[in-house]
Amino acid sequence: MATNTLTGNDTITINDRVLTDFGDGSVVAITFPNELVAVKTGKNGNAVYSLNETGRQADVELRILKGSSDDKFLNSLKLSMEADIASFALLSGEFVKRIGDGLGGVSREITSLNGGIFTQSIDTQSNVEGDTEQALSVYRLRFSNGTKTIA
Repeated sequence: MATNTLTGNDTITINDRVLTDFGDGSVVAITFPNELVAVKTGKNGNAVYSLNETGRQADVELRILKGSSDDKFLNSLKLSMEADIASFALLSGEFVKRIGDGLGGVSREITSLNGGIFTQSIDTQSNVEGDTEQALSVYRLRFSNGTKTIA
């Protein structure tokens, strides 16, 4: 029997605000750049396994329409962090991917994000040849902890 996966109507929330002003392409991308477990193999094939806590870190990229209310919201948070990082309240977030089975059943893949900061400033450009990237603000964030559950 074939297995089907249908997906749509995903949501991303940052600091309890549901973001909606997205551009094109992959509007939300969450990656885990570090290995979760380190493995060392020694003499006679003996192996040592160790949890790598940095494997919990999650990088998030958001493609937001320039000048939108979500752009203004995220930019104000970034400016607050830059103004006084010591007093900055770390970001929290949640990404919910809705997954249908083709038979009417829906599951949710939930990525919970905690301990977030902005890792880069926002690029900008002016282009006279129709490059639509000039209408986007790409926010890059890193969270100290990201966990995935399926409900």
